Amino acid sequence: MNRLRIAVCVSVVLNVFLAGALIAGFFAVRNGGRMINAGALRIAGSELPAAERRPFRHALREARNAMGPSIAESHRAKQQAALLLRQPNVDQGAVMVALDQARADDMAVRAAVERRAVAFAATLPGPDRAKLADAIDKRAGQGPDLQKARDGKTPGPR
Repeated sequence: MNRLRIAVCVSVVLNVFLAGALIAGFFAVRNGGRMINAGALRIAGSELPAAERRPFRHALREARNAMGPSIAESHRAKQQAALLLRQPNVDQGAVMVALDQARADDMAVRAAVERRAVAFAATLPGPDRAKLADAIDKRAGQGPDLQKARDGKTPGPR
């Protein structure tokens, strides 16, 4: 009888877990679950028709892969900054130089990806370009301060 109770308890726990997963999955699909940690352009590309979405993402991935050396240099600069911060005496100037280098490399990658996205978007039909533009515009206006600025309201003093 003891084994039967354990089996029933395990079954109940598993069923509750599965029911929760199904409900969460339903809401994710219903609400168009967004990609986590994806760039704004990649998310905007999700609004494109399926026939153009895959080539768009492929173009962005190619541009990012082509910038591999800059990405690696950015990682090295960030590691250097972390190493410098661990030192007993922090050389703030050296940390800032390393972080400035990392930022410059990150911006170079972003610029290359954006150039490739614009080149790809220029080949799209007008309505699809409009969908991409609307998605970028929507993504740009999601911050509370940006939305207030668009509404003509400015945030008050903090």
